[in-house]
Amino acid sequence: MSTPKRKFRALIRRESNLAGRLALISGASRGIGLAIARALALQGCDLIITGRDERALAKARTELEKLKVPVLAQSCDVRSPDSVNYLFTLVHALRRPLDILINNAGIGHPNRTVGELPYPTWMEVIDTNLNGVFLMTQASLALMQRGSTIVNNLSIAAERVFPGSAAYNASKHGALGFTNTLREELRSKGIRVIALMPGATDTAIWEAMWPQAPRRKMMAPETVARTVVDAMLLPANATVEKIVLMPSAGAF
Repeated sequence: MSTPKRKFRALIRRESNLAGRLALISGASRGIGLAIARALALQGCDLIITGRDERALAKARTELEKLKVPVLAQSCDVRSPDSVNYLFTLVHALRRPLDILINNAGIGHPNRTVGELPYPTWMEVIDTNLNGVFLMTQASLALMQRGSTIVNNLSIAAERVFPGSAAYNASKHGALGFTNTLREELRSKGIRVIALMPGATDTAIWEAMWPQAPRRKMMAPETVARTVVDAMLLPANATVEKIVLMPSAGAF
């Protein structure tokens, strides 16, 4: 006998224009990435999830498969062209278009002034948060058709600055410039590009950036995911170009 919850999920899938679409989410083993993967699964999307932590990725796959959608889980380091190329060898083997790309993989760094910030830390953040977005996007474009959507998770740090977070700020400002350029290049092809800019969200990134951060004042990843899916459910002739989502308590 079907439970009300199962009936609701089935109804969502029948009515959703995302049902049966293929979505790739990077950094999908936890936090906002996993929340978006869940939300897309509830819309009936087939999923490709990636991350560097193979154990966490396997756990996420098991959870998402319970939502009765196909899930391909493949570890990938978005900083590495070779790793990204291998991932897309598998995606090409599916012989179907890629309808949704969620560039979510990202890292932070401990609070350090510019004078104190080690160069290897700077490079690791730039490679992950900026170069990784470029590599994943460039590899995806050959598989995307009119009606596809790219969402880049940037953070409000793409437009604001936070002292002690120079590498993070720079990576996100750069990624916003890339996102805005990409949007203009893809308009004529009918591919939507959304800059996702959430404020403080309760995810593991704070363990590196600010361990004492007031988590109880933050948004839940599910709130961000719901907003992203709502934007993707708009008719094809409309788009949300930038999503700025903040905790009611404001920035802190």
